[in-house]
Amino acid sequence: MSNESYLLILGEQRAIAWVLGEQRMAFPQTARAEVSRLAVGDELFVYATRGAFGNPTRDRGRVIGRATVASTVVELDEPVEIAGRRFPRGCDIEVESLTPFRSGVELKPLVERLKAFPNPRAWSIYLRRALLHLPASDADLLRDLLRPLAGPRRDHLQPYLDRAQAVATG
Repeated sequence: MSNESYLLILGEQRAIAWVLGEQRMAFPQTARAEVSRLAVGDELFVYATRGAFGNPTRDRGRVIGRATVASTVVELDEPVEIAGRRFPRGCDIEVESLTPFRSGVELKPLVERLKAFPNPRAWSIYLRRALLHLPASDADLLRDLLRPLAGPRRDHLQPYLDRAQAVATG
């Protein structure tokens, strides 16, 4: 069986910092099939929504990194709480590449070309979930566009962590 590719959708900077820093993903209690189907080896394109960094008029929704699922999704002994929300299920991931803070592959200009968005005029509705399955052609395009922008996680992680810490301390 071949591995699948997904857009991993994160809409809050503390959640982004936690996912990138801990190399884990936590999911809300949901019946969404994508979460249950997630398997070790699946590819994740980490997507930060337009509002994730608190300024949706300036920021754009961007693919900021690439990761691989490293463990199966399980019920957590202790749910993760981030930004006032509880996430009772989770898995380990390995963040393979990351773009510099506030950069990455902007998604909006690509929606007409991506099969994951069958109705490009209402594309943002597909982002109201944690995972969006990507057809192979979409994953190939995103991988090709991300490759020249991203580097090793360790080279770009700190600004994501610093920004989340600044928000947390007010």
